[in-house]
Amino acid sequence: MKGQPPQRGGMNRLSKSIVAAALAALLFSGVSAEAREKKPKHKKNQDLSANPLAGVNSKQPDKELFDKAMVAMKKGRFDVARLDLQTMLNTYPDSEYRMRAKLAVGDTWFKEGGTAALTQAEAEYKDFITFFPQAPEAAEAQMKVGDIYYQQMEKPDRDYNNAQNAEREYRAMINMFPDSPLIPRAKQKLRDVQEVLAERETQIGLYYQSKENYTAAIARLQTVVDTYPLYSRSDQALLAIGDSYSAQAHAVQMAPGLPGAVRERLRAMYLERASAAYGKVITRYPMAPHVEDARDRLVAMNRPVPEPTQESVAENDAEERSRQPLRFTDRTLGLVKHGPTVVEAVHVGDPSLEDPKRTLAPDITKENIRMYEEAVGKPAEAAPVTPTGPNEPPRSDQPSQAPLQLTAPEGTGVGVSIVNAPSGASGEGAPAPNGAPGDPNALVKSVGPTNTALPAAEKPAEAPNQVEVRPQTAQTTPTATDGSKQKKSKANLEEESSSKKKKKKGLGKLNPF
Repeated sequence: MKGQPPQRGGMNRLSKSIVAAALAALLFSGVSAEAREKKPKHKKNQDLSANPLAGVNSKQPDKELFDKAMVAMKKGRFDVARLDLQTMLNTYPDSEYRMRAKLAVGDTWFKEGGTAALTQAEAEYKDFITFFPQAPEAAEAQMKVGDIYYQQMEKPDRDYNNAQNAEREYRAMINMFPDSPLIPRAKQKLRDVQEVLAERETQIGLYYQSKENYTAAIARLQTVVDTYPLYSRSDQALLAIGDSYSAQAHAVQMAPGLPGAVRERLRAMYLERASAAYGKVITRYPMAPHVEDARDRLVAMNRPVPEPTQESVAENDAEERSRQPLRFTDRTLGLVKHGPTVVEAVHVGDPSLEDPKRTLAPDITKENIRMYEEAVGKPAEAAPVTPTGPNEPPRSDQPSQAPLQLTAPEGTGVGVSIVNAPSGASGEGAPAPNGAPGDPNALVKSVGPTNTALPAAEKPAEAPNQVEVRPQTAQTTPTATDGSKQKKSKANLEEESSSKKKKKKGLGKLNPF
């Protein structure tokens, strides 16, 4: 009797273990059945999920080649994937997968990376857009062309060609495919690219400002403000523009040689432009960090401080909230990684899709010249000057008539000219050239004879008669009656020819006399 309770308890334990084993078997069988049911779904997920045609259950050879290429691309075997895709395109030109296969060829080059591979990928994407311009995948191809340049972008102080190319391609994608679902992503990429380009222009403008080249600084910073209004430091660019104009106003005030009125007018023009730049900081970016600096500068200039509207406050507040703060890790990674840091780029608003006309330094120089001319003022045009009348005294501000010269007629032999008085009157008592009596009140009196009548023409004197000169014959020596020769007189010796004289010697030969 005493052993019955233990027997009953052992049976209870045995029954409980049997029940537990049965429950475990049922549970295991349920789990295995569920695993068997989910196994085909797991196998299905191994296909390319990004491809809308990959989930199609088909045993066609073109579909099998396409799936094989996608698996090879996932494993990083890009050359094998390209070979399978080219085989499918060449073997089955009418396949329904040809469009995706053509795009996948570009994807293999894009994922392979490298300068040469990315160049080949761009060519493949451009060909796809050319052959299938109306396909939905054309927007994807254009988007990836922009991504090629986006991946190769460098920091703002380095080469910016890739950034410019990325901006061009993203703008083309937004303009060509406005209804594509990839538009939000393209706009954000475009904001990031424009953040880099604006940062580059701002750094150059601030450098020119530090070198006191205010014309070049204003040109660069004004381009940033006009082209990239969503730039994270647009308020700083506007503040630098105002400071540059204020520095020019100070330089005009200290410039030597300028008249006081011109100096004040020109200085007022520069200060007006500076206050306009400070005012735009307050009205356009009221939630930006440099708003208080703009207010302080306007107060110091005794200029009115504008008040922003509620719409501008709400717009700028949304822009500032969408930006991510630049953390220490971002600064550290920015020193190591190749590309720029774009965490401060705005995430709201529409980026500019077309560049306005750039502001160049020669344009600012021409504007400065125009302001100077306006400050100086153009001189008034002088009134036409008329000479004095006949009986008016000459004036210092008006010329008088030139004296009239009357030349004698040809052949008179008189080598003088008669000059009248400047006022056109003759001397006192002398007749005028027209035969009228002279003006007794003339200021200038005539000098010389009063008779101005010209003499008659004289007959030239007759030429003298010509005298014929005959050569002198040699004189014979006279002889005396007694037959003896007479001596020549001294005068006769001088009349003889010089050839009969004694020949000259030495320096005497040079004397002709």
